Amino acid sequence: MANGRCSILLIALFLFATTGDSTKEECVYTLFVKTGSVIKAGTDSKISLTLGDPSGRSVSVPNLESWGLMGPKHDYFERGNVDAFSGRGPCIGASACRLNLTSDGSGSHSGWFCDYVEVTSSGPHKACSQSIFYVDRWLANDAPPYKLSVVLDGCDTLNNAAENDSNQRRNSGRFAVGNPKTFAYSASE
Repeated sequence: MANGRCSILLIALFLFATTGDSTKEECVYTLFVKTGSVIKAGTDSKISLTLGDPSGRSVSVPNLESWGLMGPKHDYFERGNVDAFSGRGPCIGASACRLNLTSDGSGSHSGWFCDYVEVTSSGPHKACSQSIFYVDRWLANDAPPYKLSVVLDGCDTLNNAAENDSNQRRNSGRFAVGNPKTFAYSASE
């Protein structure tokens, strides 16, 4: 599985490095989105997301399928699937520590259960960074918490960790933001 993800990331980096305006400083974002395995977890709705950093910079993807790497006939966000996406956008600072994930609620199967969103980013003169957001909830009007959007925000935690023990943060590996039921991070809905 890790080799497959590395291959997708390398292909995406190559494709984006060889196209477009090289005078703009843009980063490549590669995302893996895991739909839950519970009954009716998949959706036909349009999914969008915004990633943010501690300084307030952000990058938005209004239609995540437009960044899809799974092929033109692939049915995204289906039960139990891990879908891959990649695209270019403005570089944000450090690792993404804020996720706003939204469903537009359209389609015949509008409810969606998202397990996690894994984000890897890289850009010119910027170290590769990885964040994992453990969403672990429904984005639906007919299932708790009855909301089509979720915000997972670990930026304050990231800032405090950097201030309190920068050596530990530097050596701790990837950053994870999770559902407040599982982790002690704040989530605004």
